[in-house]
Amino acid sequence: MSQTLQFHQILEIIDDLSLDEQEDLINIIRHRQIEKRREEIAENINQARQDYQQGKGFRGTIDDIIAELNND
Repeated sequence: MSQTLQFHQILEIIDDLSLDEQEDLINIIRHRQIEKRREEIAENINQARQDYQQGKGFRGTIDDIIAELNND
C-alpha cells in the first residue's frame, strides 16, 4: 500500500512539472534503463565466460547442441 501511495504521489509531482521538465525526466529515465540493461548484459557475459572457463559450457555444431538437448 505504501509503494502504491508513493507511486501515486510521484505521478502527481510529475504532473506538476512543465512539459519540458517531463520530457527531460523521460530522457533521464530512458538513459538509466539503457545503462542498467548494459550492466546486466555485461554481467551475463562475464558469467558465461566464467562458466565456459570452468568447463560448464557446451561446444559443438547446431546439430550437436540439438542432439544434446534431445538427450536430456
